[in-house]
Amino acid sequence: MMTVLAFLGALGLLITVHEYGHYRVAVACGVKVLRFSVGFGKTIFKWQPKGSDTEFVIGLLPLGGFVKMLDEREAPVDAAQKHLAFNTQPLIKRAAIVGAGPMANLMLAIVLYSVVNWLGVQEPKAILASPAAGSLAQRAGLVGGEHVLQAAFNGDILENMQSLEDFRWLITRGALNGHDVRVAVAQSPNSPSRELVLELTQLDVTEVDAQLFQKIGITGPWTQAVIGEIQHDSAAMRAGLRSGDVVLAVDDAVVVDGQQLRQLIRASVPQRGDQNHGVAKNWIVDRQGQRLNLKVVTDVKTEGAQQVGKIGAYVGAPPQLTTVRYGLFDGLLKGVVKTWDVSILTLRMMGRMLIGQASLKNLSGPLTIADFAGKSASLGLSAYLVFLALISVSLGVLNLLPLPVLDGGHLLYYLWESVTGKEVSDVWTERLQRGGVALLFCMMSIALFNDVTRIFVH
Repeated sequence: MMTVLAFLGALGLLITVHEYGHYRVAVACGVKVLRFSVGFGKTIFKWQPKGSDTEFVIGLLPLGGFVKMLDEREAPVDAAQKHLAFNTQPLIKRAAIVGAGPMANLMLAIVLYSVVNWLGVQEPKAILASPAAGSLAQRAGLVGGEHVLQAAFNGDILENMQSLEDFRWLITRGALNGHDVRVAVAQSPNSPSRELVLELTQLDVTEVDAQLFQKIGITGPWTQAVIGEIQHDSAAMRAGLRSGDVVLAVDDAVVVDGQQLRQLIRASVPQRGDQNHGVAKNWIVDRQGQRLNLKVVTDVKTEGAQQVGKIGAYVGAPPQLTTVRYGLFDGLLKGVVKTWDVSILTLRMMGRMLIGQASLKNLSGPLTIADFAGKSASLGLSAYLVFLALISVSLGVLNLLPLPVLDGGHLLYYLWESVTGKEVSDVWTERLQRGGVALLFCMMSIALFNDVTRIFVH
């Protein structure tokens, strides 16, 4: 139920803001608006404010909306009202009305990001987990436990990293845009720092997913290698482990964090012979200040086609968190910058998908959006507002694409008109509309296929 409500709330807000942008600028330009509709299909609610020419409608299907304006191309217009018709307006006014919808979505994103910055959000501290073997981070000299103090694209001035999410956002943009990232790290916030470079330009990035961060080696926050709740009759119980034990080493490997310990446990499987029990390992643990040596033999479980070691206990503590909050001006500025960065990143990803340099798996449809809406709502207000901002940017950028059925397509018509002095002919308008509908239908089909694969197959 939360997923449905969060999804409908997101759709309702984003569609209403988009259409209100069109409506507000149309009224400001002296155009008569006949109907403002959120949703399609059967009308479930409508009203008309006293003294207003506009009928406000809520439709049954909340998958879009429209603003119907007085227009001679759609119906005869009384001579006394021709000056109020959309098609009789100067080119600059028509372009402003059409562009106002996407711009309203981008402005909403700025507001949402700014509100999150002002309210503050709890995020993992910028402490790195142990990098994956063979990853860029490992080759750069990271071992795990380092505090990220500052980072920037190679050649730019280093900026403070408030949280791990700040750092992950930077390396995401670096990987997609082909920039190496320079990082200043230290073993503790007050210890001497050192600089290194993550050579992201070595990556062939086609998709933003968990595998990308695995290749980079920045997969999650640092967590203490502590044993949590232990299951009855498990490998952990048989070995004498207790909840609260901090693991210092496994055989000759010094354990840096919970992530490394989980990897060592999973790898503790025999190459041949007994397939039910793993390889015996000597663990050094700290139990309330006392060092103990324990022999741990994992249980072997099958995950897909792979055999992995398990100990039957929760491994790792929750990550250390920090509250990231900004003042009035800084929060607004960061909101503007984040909206700009996400917009440019979205455009570049769309362009790369168009020329085959990025996977079409990056396209998401309504099922994925609904899934993320429910998950973000369950995480709290700030997470839900960030989700709304991201979708609002995507909606604004999508509508600015030069496809005939979208606002960007109409702006393209107006560009043609401004250059040639003539409107696009009805014949070409119809042809382009059909082509645009076909292309949009293909994009929606791919997005829906990705949704089904992502949610029901994986």
